Order: sequence, then structure tokens, then C-alpha cells
Amino acid sequence: MKKSDFYFELPEHLIAQTPLERRDSSRLLVTDRRTGTVNHRHFSDLPEYLHEGDCLVLNNSRVIPARLMGLAEGRTTPIEVVLLNDRGGGLWECLTRPGKKTREGVKLSFGDGLLTGQVESVNPADGNRMIRFQYDGVFLELLERLGSMPLPPYIKAKLDDPERYQTVYSKTPGSAAAPTAGLHFTDGLLEAIERKGVKLAYVTLHVGLGTFRPVKAEEITDHIMHAEFYQMDETAAQLINETRASGHDVFAVGTTACRTLETIADESGRVRAQSGWTDIFIYPGYRFKAVDHLITNFHLPESTLMMLISAFAGRERVMEVYRQAIASEYRFFSFGDSCLFL
Repeated sequence: MKKSDFYFELPEHLIAQTPLERRDSSRLLVTDRRTGTVNHRHFSDLPEYLHEGDCLVLNNSRVIPARLMGLAEGRTTPIEVVLLNDRGGGLWECLTRPGKKTREGVKLSFGDGLLTGQVESVNPADGNRMIRFQYDGVFLELLERLGSMPLPPYIKAKLDDPERYQTVYSKTPGSAAAPTAGLHFTDGLLEAIERKGVKLAYVTLHVGLGTFRPVKAEEITDHIMHAEFYQMDETAAQLINETRASGHDVFAVGTTACRTLETIADESGRVRAQSGWTDIFIYPGYRFKAVDHLITNFHLPESTLMMLISAFAGRERVMEVYRQAIASEYRFFSFGDSCLFL
């Protein structure tokens, strides 16, 4: 398939710039994949589509202040560094701008030397830098002091409250971008869902910016996904397997939870506690093993996320859903509205 098969025109005014005052007041476009029926609801109506014994799988990764502004040794022009993946031992895969100022061996300083780093290597395929950081104290505490939230480039407005770019259940720091399908949940909504007898299972996938990189290859099978760290504990695995064994349904909250489940599941849909790195690329033709229903935001044209939901619901149906969403002026992307594919 061609990446152009996933293109659509989006009016710029539909790109949400700020979150709504109440998270669950966002709109929810519900599509039945079997019948093609579309219903226009609100996210607070979600419990109506969940049944006792079902399982809601949520990504509890927390966004870190991954955007750093620093200086290269001997230079006065600021350099932007965005942390993508923690490789351990102070080594991070990073995105840098301008790239020509961060060649291999370049030394960097942030916060007047509170944090320093050196470029160890440059990936020729994507230009990402491997930077080894040196510091005293706790790295995440330094980031809180020196870093800022790396909002997507299509968001131009200032975010007054950084917690609005975190889910209410975020727990494990490590993401460079929010798992945005979860931004619509409130504590009260999660409590209402649990009162229905629905199980909540939490997994972790640290979202890297590679998920949102534009697909440059015209043939989508030529696109290379970047690896992201995932983790599922024994409690989550048991809840998901119990749900499947009892004949109930698994709802994935977001493409990140979906990719985690599909990475871990065996051919029967069973999962087990594990952690690792996934570069799974889901596009039409893929057979889903572990996910019965998908909650997700509205995505960028020609993105790997559009390809994933097209694999789940069918490309033609997804494109029709998006046409209806645009006609009804749904809000798009990170702070936008949501859709549920049944």
C-alpha cells in the first residue's frame, strides 16, 4: 500500500490547541466495525459501551520534561535536545536541532553545567544522536528543573498546566509524548467504569517521537519503526488473560496500549508478564490477536497511527469516519476528541 492511501485534508482550525476544561467532556465518535453504524457521543458516555467482565487496558507511562536547551562547547548558539529513549547508564537516544552542531564527540552543557553530555554516535538512518549524560544527583529531578514538556509541533498555544498533558493515571516516567487517548479519563470516570465490574489493567509503553515521525517511504512496507520500551507486570497479564478466558472483551486505550498488547500476545491472544523493546508496525493486513475494541484520538494523515487504525477497522471505513468527523468539526490530534471502534 502507498502512504498516499492514508491522506486526507484537514482544516487547520480543527487542530486542537488547548485541552477542554473538563477532560471527559470531549466528543466521542463511536463506530461499529461490523455494521458501519456511527454514533456521536461524549467521552463521559464511554461506560455504556463497557460490560461487566470486560477489561480496559491503559498505558500508565508519564511524560518527562524531555526538551532541553543547552550549548555546545565553544559555541553560543542554543541547541535543542529532546530525549527519546533511555538506553541505560546515562546514555539516551536524542533528537537534536540544529543537527550540524551536534556531531560525534561534541560536548554539551545545560543549566550552566548542572548537566553535561557528549555525543557518542550519530545514527545515519535517522540522524538521532546517542548522548551520554553526566550529572550529580537524580536525573529526573534535574529534568524537572532544566527541561520542559516537548509538545507536538502542531500545538502553538502555551500549555498553562503541564499536568493536562499527562493522564490522571500516569505513573512511570519515560515518555517523550503523551499517550493521548488516555487524556480524556477522569478519576470519576474510571471509578464509574470499575463499578460496572470492568477490570482496569495497566501496562507501560514509553512513547518516543518515532511513533509520530512522518512516513517518508511511498511504499509503507519500506518504513522503519523506532523501538520503544514496554513493560507488563503479572497483575495486568492475569487480568487480561482472565477476561479472554471468560469470553469477555479487551478494550485498548490508545495505539500505545494496542501495540503493547499485540507485541506480547501469542497467537491465541494470551499474554505474559515481560518487558523489552518493540518496533511493531501494524498496517492493513495485520491480524489482531489481543485487542477487541480500540479507543483512540484522531491522527495525522499518512501517519503510522492512521495505518494501525485502518488495519483494525478497515481503511475505507476509517476514511469515512474521518470525513464525518471533519464535517462535524471534531477536534483533532493530541488535545482533540476521541473515537471508539467497536
